[in-house]
Amino acid sequence: MKNSSKYTRQYYLPPKTAMKWAEKDYIDKAPIWCSVDLRDGNQSLITPMSLEEKLSFFKLLVEVGFKEIEVGFPAASDTEYNFLRTLVEQDLIPDDVTIQVLTQAREHIIKKTFEALKGVKNAIVHLYNSTSVAQREQVFRKSKEEIIQIAVDGAKLFDDIAREMGVDYRYEYSPESFTGTEPEFALEICNAVLDVWKPTPEKKVIINLPVTVELSMPHVYANQIEYMCDNLKYRENVVVSLHPHNDRGCAVADTEFGLLAGADRVEGTLFGNGERTGNVDIITVAMNMYSQGVEPGLDFTNMPMIVDLYEKVTEMQVNMRSPYSGKLVFAAFSGSHQDAIAKGMKWREEKQCEHWTVPYLPIDPQDVGREYETDVIRINSQSGKGGIGYLVETRYGYKIPKKMSEDVSYTIKGISDKLHKELTAEEVYENFMKLYVNVNAPIEKIDYHFTRDPDIKVTDIRVSLSIRRNGEEKEIIAYGNGRLDAVANALRADGIQFDHLTYEEHALDQGSHSQAVSYVSIKLPDGSTSWGTGLEDDIIASSISALFSAVNRAYSKKM
Repeated sequence: MKNSSKYTRQYYLPPKTAMKWAEKDYIDKAPIWCSVDLRDGNQSLITPMSLEEKLSFFKLLVEVGFKEIEVGFPAASDTEYNFLRTLVEQDLIPDDVTIQVLTQAREHIIKKTFEALKGVKNAIVHLYNSTSVAQREQVFRKSKEEIIQIAVDGAKLFDDIAREMGVDYRYEYSPESFTGTEPEFALEICNAVLDVWKPTPEKKVIINLPVTVELSMPHVYANQIEYMCDNLKYRENVVVSLHPHNDRGCAVADTEFGLLAGADRVEGTLFGNGERTGNVDIITVAMNMYSQGVEPGLDFTNMPMIVDLYEKVTEMQVNMRSPYSGKLVFAAFSGSHQDAIAKGMKWREEKQCEHWTVPYLPIDPQDVGREYETDVIRINSQSGKGGIGYLVETRYGYKIPKKMSEDVSYTIKGISDKLHKELTAEEVYENFMKLYVNVNAPIEKIDYHFTRDPDIKVTDIRVSLSIRRNGEEKEIIAYGNGRLDAVANALRADGIQFDHLTYEEHALDQGSHSQAVSYVSIKLPDGSTSWGTGLEDDIIASSISALFSAVNRAYSKKM
């Protein structure tokens, strides 16, 4: 980069503050939330939403739980005006929801804004004018006194029109480009507006302090907010609001620091949609609080539905790694991550934990409508035995022994690597069933019968085993100290070499229709181990099928 010297810091530090906010380690209560998706978010879209799309989005915002929703700039265009009138005339605004409209401090715009509000029960009328050094000098070419007069005249006109219309709406004022304004001047102009409106406990005024363009590190914004909170007139009757943008990628941090510094309210959008790099993502801020045990007052339990509707009406895409909402934010491909998550989930089940502490998962994915089997444990060539074993167990009921999990893992990862793709849970299951369960070739199990032979002293189980091998069907007689041992001895008698047989079993499902699952390992002459699984209606049959699976897996590799 060659031109860094052309840039300089454009923000202004307040007089020294106590930095009380820095002593806090978390936000202990939710702020007032105001969605600006339908105004700030909509105006940033390549193709702004249609009337029907905006109505769908409005209903979504109400469903999520927003009690304050900025619906537009009704004096800016017929589309904006008609949307507000549609909400009113179709009686779509719930009694407990306050809509917000934006207006510049210009007489004809203010009058048209109030006109658009006719019939609205609860409204916030939001007045703004630019106050930053750059805007004053370059755009308006006005003095501080002239900028203050614009705001004061607008505030007075609010009162005059409201009195004439007989309405009692709430008011909001924003010194636009607050972060590029000298804090002392921002305080002066806000106090001048407050002196006009004279807020009361019954009718509080919102002072909104926007990060119109992000110019500094978050702690600077926190100091600016703390300075304003400590020095605004009528502070007990003022709602201090934040409206951060994301030019430096710090909008969430700005918001959280601003709340620590004393702010009461947040204006933002779902998924951070907004001009340039966007507004603050309210979902992230709210879910950050939720992850710390603080109820945010917004409902994101059906995040997939929210994402789908948002993408449909805005034609925007939610990034796969977007916090809490992206498709991959809970996904674990790494073997070590999968193993830790699987063990953490087992720990929760064993200990009946009150609090969520599962490694690598800051919140329970199910709280936002995600599923462990499809959204958390994802299988590719990087996956490990813990993840694959967890998926096969939780989704399909197979409790694969630890040593066998290693073998299954290497097999499944090899398939993923060869195909150069992630495997779905269904594909993992299909390959597990095909390669490990009831494998009956190249040595085909045809039938078997057991009898007890009282004349034999060493062993007491006799098996008559029918198999087909290399196209030849044969019957083998053998003995063992149990049925599985007898079948194993029969296979050895036919020249199949193995020893050190191990065996585990469990019921696949509970109840009268449950099937039996068996897992068998055998040690081969070269020192390697082969695993097999049997799934049958009874435990004896499943153990024998598991043995044949282990033998066939070993011998199919040699053929």
